[in-house]
Amino acid sequence: MQIFDFQPTTRVVFGENTIEQLGSLARDLSARCVLIVTDPGIVAAGHVEKALDSLKKETLQVIVFEDVEENPTTHHVENGVRFAKEYPQVDLIVGLGGGSAMDCAKGINFLLTNGGKMEDYWGIGKAQKPMLPSIGIPTTAGTGSEGQSFALISQEKTHRKMACGDIKARFRTVILDPTLLLSVPREVATVTGMDAISHALESYVTTKRNPISQLFAKEAWRLLEKHFEIVLNEPQNLNAWGQMLLGAHFSGLAIENSMLGAAHATANPLTANYGITHGIAVGLMLPHIIKFNSKVVNGLYKDLAAMVNGKRDGNIEKLLDRIRVLKNLANLPGKLAAFNINKNDLPKLAKEAAEQWTGNFNPRKVNEVELLDIYKAAY
Repeated sequence: MQIFDFQPTTRVVFGENTIEQLGSLARDLSARCVLIVTDPGIVAAGHVEKALDSLKKETLQVIVFEDVEENPTTHHVENGVRFAKEYPQVDLIVGLGGGSAMDCAKGINFLLTNGGKMEDYWGIGKAQKPMLPSIGIPTTAGTGSEGQSFALISQEKTHRKMACGDIKARFRTVILDPTLLLSVPREVATVTGMDAISHALESYVTTKRNPISQLFAKEAWRLLEKHFEIVLNEPQNLNAWGQMLLGAHFSGLAIENSMLGAAHATANPLTANYGITHGIAVGLMLPHIIKFNSKVVNGLYKDLAAMVNGKRDGNIEKLLDRIRVLKNLANLPGKLAAFNINKNDLPKLAKEAAEQWTGNFNPRKVNEVELLDIYKAAY
């Protein structure tokens, strides 16, 4: 009998135009002054205006910090904290955007309420004081950050990603509104979708997996595998975007309860050293990690393969073939060589990957030598 501790604390509101409920949901959390954390693209898409309309209907004061960029660093968080401190009456934070905006919102919450610097919260449960209630509103079907208590923030100088987790940082309310995804550019849809798929496949097999995490991961894979192709071919298909949004959210909940593995451990150094977009990097490494892990969790991969096209039979090649098909549809690269990475750099990447926290939860233990072999296979 496996022991696990499942602590659901987030209200999830799903459906078309549910962003219009933001004001009342903020009121339910006793808000009076709201800080929205977002990025210029979300402002340009008109999503911030929708949020403002809803909040102002409830006569709430609202301030907007929009200087978030992809892969937020300690610099972005610190800028957000300085901005927020000009409004000491802020009592609710809204993260509106992709994973970067939501992670930055969590990071700001850490420092605004507990002080110090992001490095102080690297790990789990290091915030000693209460944190502000917060609402997460994803505008992509990708990271699942809205379902997690972790903020992924990179160090400004080293670009090393820090996972800063605390249950107090978890969003109290999440709004899943598929209408916000209709404006997502195809190139964003491809990389965020592959990120979500990687989350589902990795979280299903980690050493920390449990019945709850596998429940979320399996349903996430079912939704994402079926609807990823549809949204790429029919970008205005609202129902398909809704299923993608749910799938990404379930993947985030799976991660929250099981962590990730070596695909993310090998992807992070690629982003840090070469600026390769995270979804592209993890999607590139995922098939090679699946092959590596199949020696110890082949039965679990068969479970996932059996869900492809609704057929009951499954094997690892069927799973890998489906991943290849989806990557080809998304025009995602299949080899590291496509990024002009010097082959002599692979040992350095393997060393950095061996130091990544997520590798500790991989179902098959990985070391620097094995990770180098995996990079070579991906080259």
